[in-house]
Amino acid sequence: MTKEEIVSVACARTAGLVRGRHVLAIQDTTSLRDDGDKRSLQLHPMIAIDAMDAAVLGLAHAEFLYRSGGKKAERKTRRFEQKESFRWLNATRSASVLAEGGASRVTVVADREGDIYEEFALRPHNVDLLIRAAQDRALTDGTRLFACTASLSELGRETIALPAGPGRPARNAVLALRARLVTIERPDRKARGAAAKLPPRISLTFVEAREIDPPPGATPAYWRLLTTHTVATLADAKQITRFYRARWTIEQLFRTMKTKGFDIEAVRIAEAGPFEKLTAATLIAAIQVLQLVHERDGVAGRSLEDVFDPEDQPAIEAVCATLEGKTQKQKNPHPRGSLAYATWVCARLGGWTGYYGKPGPVVILQGYIQFKAIHHGWSLRAPA
Repeated sequence: MTKEEIVSVACARTAGLVRGRHVLAIQDTTSLRDDGDKRSLQLHPMIAIDAMDAAVLGLAHAEFLYRSGGKKAERKTRRFEQKESFRWLNATRSASVLAEGGASRVTVVADREGDIYEEFALRPHNVDLLIRAAQDRALTDGTRLFACTASLSELGRETIALPAGPGRPARNAVLALRARLVTIERPDRKARGAAAKLPPRISLTFVEAREIDPPPGATPAYWRLLTTHTVATLADAKQITRFYRARWTIEQLFRTMKTKGFDIEAVRIAEAGPFEKLTAATLIAAIQVLQLVHERDGVAGRSLEDVFDPEDQPAIEAVCATLEGKTQKQKNPHPRGSLAYATWVCARLGGWTGYYGKPGPVVILQGYIQFKAIHHGWSLRAPA
């Protein structure tokens, strides 16, 4: 299979799981190779998760990007479709397939790189957006975006668990939430005919989440979010920050693909074609690991077939029988045919005893790889 076929099959599988769900389609870019000069290879995937229970549904889009450098001087005169930033709109357009597949709602989530006027202006009609603002945009009332909430009263506050980051331990943070409607002016576009293709203004909701009383020396959490959702109440604002925090899932995906998991960056395949094909396969496998991690408690009640093929079930049950012990803690507590049942098997194969804590991505990844090896031998067994 080509890398395009690998991605297409995975996306089709995801589209079959979205009916009746509000889906968050989370997109971002990660670097795969960089020569330290001007050339690099990037991967831009979009994953689908359930907005209500955060279940990872699968891949929704992926594309490879080649950066050769030396184009900065002409960035303002090139057509948008010729720029690297077009990848954000390209992925957003592909998210409409999820709506067509029966999703009750689709919200594309992106960090600051996705704050592009064209992203908002040219989005499909059946796709909503939630993007962290990067540009202090001009508003039609003569003010600027970042100052527009200065005189607003708080809708209220919420306490969230802020995950650890570089140089920052995990902590609970209290956020003050404000929101208002804004109408953004179209920015200047120097490429010929570019401005005429865009509406002169767009109306969005601006949500500000600012941390109150952070620990001494800590950088306060501060999110400025632009969305097509209506935000009128504290509950609405909390939902928006919860949707945005779900973006962390794609960071977990990149960690699983890289040094914390499959270590795709260490692969020494020189030719671009084979490396991209391997990367596409690794992307799918890393998503499957996250699906297992998120269903380790069986809360969403997902079927084993959301990740595995039906013919995998006998092998999973056979392996499970070899892993179960005599005590209740050593028994698989989940029903056969459930994804949680398979997660328990992979966790035990990865070294989890069942007694202490919950198995994380690294443990489940190791067990998942072991199961794949076992299943390969299973498939080669002599027929009875």
